[in-house]
Amino acid sequence: MPTEVSITTVAHVIQLAVAPVFLLTGVGTILSVMTHRLSRIIDRFRVLERATPNADEAISRQAEMTILAHRERVIYWSISLCTVSALLICVVIVTLFVGSIMGVQLSNAIALLFIAAMLALIGGFLTLLREIFIATSSIHRVGNKE
Repeated sequence: MPTEVSITTVAHVIQLAVAPVFLLTGVGTILSVMTHRLSRIIDRFRVLERATPNADEAISRQAEMTILAHRERVIYWSISLCTVSALLICVVIVTLFVGSIMGVQLSNAIALLFIAAMLALIGGFLTLLREIFIATSSIHRVGNKE
């Protein structure tokens, strides 16, 4: 049965929740960057789809579309992992409040959720780095042909 929660306890939980909330803001910002990158990839792909290249341009157009499709898949995973991280951070915040209100010690669960959130965020950053590598290496390939 839940016990009566004092204002001091709630204030303390709010203090504990501030750091994850700031982290959530940062994850939201990086998600914005990633979705912008995805939209640029999709826009470029659509431009290439609509283009009617001559015979010489068809091969390079198809190669660029292949690279764009690969970048899209990688950034999709990056967005997915960062979204999972954000959701886990939200669950950490909820668990902090539920544990406080119910008077239950949930520190192990909170720690595990936070670790999972950080692992998902690391995965998201690594896949973003991979997408950036693919994008920059495709520029170098085009530059070497000229």
